Amino acid sequence: MSALARVQSAYARVEAVDRPEIWIGLRRRAEVEKEAEALDARLAAGEHLPLAGRLLAVKGNIDAAGLPTTAGCPAYAYTPGEDAPAVARLRAAGALVLGTTNLDQFATGLVGTRSPYGAVRNALDPTRVSGGSSSGSAVAVALGLVDLALGTDTAGSGRVPAAFNGIVGLKPTRGLVPATGVVPACASLDCVTVFARTLPEAEEALGHLARPSGRALPALPQRAPGPWRVAVPPTAQLGELDAGWAEAYEAAVAQLVAAGAEVRTLDLTPFTEAAAMLYEGAFVAERYTAVGSFVDKLLTEGGTGLDPTVTGIITRARDIPAHRLFADQDRLAALRPRALAALGDADALLLPTAPGHPTLAEVAADPLGANARLGRFTNSTNLFDLAAVAVPAGTVDGLPFGVMLIGPAFTDERLARMAALLRPGTRVAVVGAHLSGQPLNPQLLALGAEWERTTATAAAYRLYALATTPPKPGLVRAGTGGAAIEAEVWRLPAEGLGRLLAGLPRPMALGRVELADGTHVPGFLCEPCALDGAEDITAYGGWRGYLRHRG
Repeated sequence: MSALARVQSAYARVEAVDRPEIWIGLRRRAEVEKEAEALDARLAAGEHLPLAGRLLAVKGNIDAAGLPTTAGCPAYAYTPGEDAPAVARLRAAGALVLGTTNLDQFATGLVGTRSPYGAVRNALDPTRVSGGSSSGSAVAVALGLVDLALGTDTAGSGRVPAAFNGIVGLKPTRGLVPATGVVPACASLDCVTVFARTLPEAEEALGHLARPSGRALPALPQRAPGPWRVAVPPTAQLGELDAGWAEAYEAAVAQLVAAGAEVRTLDLTPFTEAAAMLYEGAFVAERYTAVGSFVDKLLTEGGTGLDPTVTGIITRARDIPAHRLFADQDRLAALRPRALAALGDADALLLPTAPGHPTLAEVAADPLGANARLGRFTNSTNLFDLAAVAVPAGTVDGLPFGVMLIGPAFTDERLARMAALLRPGTRVAVVGAHLSGQPLNPQLLALGAEWERTTATAAAYRLYALATTPPKPGLVRAGTGGAAIEAEVWRLPAEGLGRLLAGLPRPMALGRVELADGTHVPGFLCEPCALDGAEDITAYGGWRGYLRHRG
């Protein structure tokens, strides 16, 4: 699908879902279409743009040139003349910015309701919170409005919304992605994060975002040979969880064990003690440093557009005495080696991303208490200078349940490899109308499929254009004269594959397809009887190449 067609589809989807609270600055359609046409022309000229046509949403406290940066406060708005580095790097790879998204004001909150632009409702259950502060970014990805979104994470804002909306949230090592051009919450802790529907998509985006951080890369100890080692706390140390969440967490642990991981017990106490310090201690004073003088000034002018809960947090932080901050720094300095010692030689700590998923009404009744509970497992990550990835791990009562893997700084890639073990399902290879952006791709999405990677078949196949509606190709294994054909690998839930097969029309069939790396997966093949009179399109390298040739 061309970049222009992707943009047109995205705006139709925005209109269809009718969730205006997601956006603060949705760009004009004509402007983005013009940008997409230019992108298509660059691709046609042979330019390599690995994220070509991917649609991007940007959290409203990150600069996107020409769009107001509000940080969730209309009076704070300014229009940047250039993109933040994180935005610029994704754009340089071909991504198209659709707009800026709503957030808990000044990135202060984990609920997604603290905004004068409206509470962002959960993607699957509008009576529940979306999670914050990167609320709009997460929901835009979950609803399929964009492919990727940028958020920020100080206390869990790039992970809690991912868990609540059933998507992936990568919180990289602090400094791996520049925070220049970001309105800070706590500048010493803030991280720019990535949301995507699948882990490979999130990793690909992070690969473009990450640059040498300016921090000296530590001499990480050589990992001892053997299976992944995952630390897990005793169930009692998790505290109160929503009904069914303990069982879902235990199922995630069991899945890692079944995948070959070695699980060991960890004392969670230093992590939870540090987590409580982030808001209950003096570290919250840094939020006043970030925007306190602006908030004070706006209050003298009437305080229009300020969220009362956020205002209370920031203004109370003004009066914290300096000696408390030094005392908390000393306490954190003592807790961090305890936490790392508890982690030991484990590659990662596995935790529920949050202890529960509140409703909008529950947060409205107790805005501070409900928010504080959500940070129980996420608050300590940046205080301890750790990396993390949050991924879906099933459902509870029909709503997403998520876990996160936390590890030492600069082990981001290692965490992603372990997180991949939590993705159940069956792989299936597609080469035609089920490819991303093609007419039948929604069938895969409706079955819960996740894109895993773009690849090619082994050089042993031929591809034919069939006379079907909608148009689709037929893939057959050739005795001689075969070629490599572009393919995508998708991961389907086990029951999804059965439903797909049950509805597969002739002459299509599901068979064993050999990929370029020598592995075999189920894939779409064609009955030979359908090839009579069909055009051999093998020379185009795949279905998309053929469609480009046809114009």
